Amino acid sequence: MAIDALGNSLNTASSEVSRSNLSQNDFIKLFMTELTFQDPLEPINNREFLAQMAQFTNLEQARLTNDNISNLVSINATLQSLGIIGKQVEIVTNSGANITGIVSAVNFSPEGSLISVKQADGNFLTDIKLSQIKTVR
Repeated sequence: MAIDALGNSLNTASSEVSRSNLSQNDFIKLFMTELTFQDPLEPINNREFLAQMAQFTNLEQARLTNDNISNLVSINATLQSLGIIGKQVEIVTNSGANITGIVSAVNFSPEGSLISVKQADGNFLTDIKLSQIKTVR
């Protein structure tokens, strides 16, 4: 049940995309510069202007939709993390060993949710990624 990989990859992808996007103000500045330096003998065509505005509106809506979906994925990952508190899990450690224990806590970090697992002998394993969970009972 690898749930944190999905949330992390979308957050990283959306932050990379948001840095490369033009804002609405950038578009207006660019468009005003285009109008300022256009050839007076061949002014911009109204259809081209409307097409550019429609394209920009579509891109802005797509960006907002992407932001909203990213937020929903983050919320879903958080709810799934909280839902396994108190449940018995089997995890695969970095060394490849299978360990069983009860989820005692969830720590939220920029990298995603990290759980703490209390083993039968009373020892705690901390900073376990959700992608390391093999089974939940």
